[in-house]
Amino acid sequence: MNAWTYLLLGILFEVSATSTLKLSEGFTKPLPTTICLLGFCAALYALSKAVETLEIGVVYAIWSGAGIVLIALIGIVFYGETVNLAKVFFTALVLIGVVGLQLQSVHA
Repeated sequence: MNAWTYLLLGILFEVSATSTLKLSEGFTKPLPTTICLLGFCAALYALSKAVETLEIGVVYAIWSGAGIVLIALIGIVFYGETVNLAKVFFTALVLIGVVGLQLQSVHA
């Protein structure tokens, strides 16, 4: 598996884990708590594999930025969080930064 695939998997595991964090209700619900903890472990493993090849700063920026954008969307769609122009604008800035870093690192 290549480093970009590991990074994508790391993002997906981290987003899954963060999404179930709210459902765990302070780690009092066994199933969401287990999914959350396993998701974070899998995310860190995948991230560790990605940084074997890719630059750690780029990997971390893409990992955290993509996570921010996806979690914001999940919060809006599944948890009824508010949407306003400022939230959309600043989330879009994060997304632009993630795409820019990915494009820069592919061409470097």
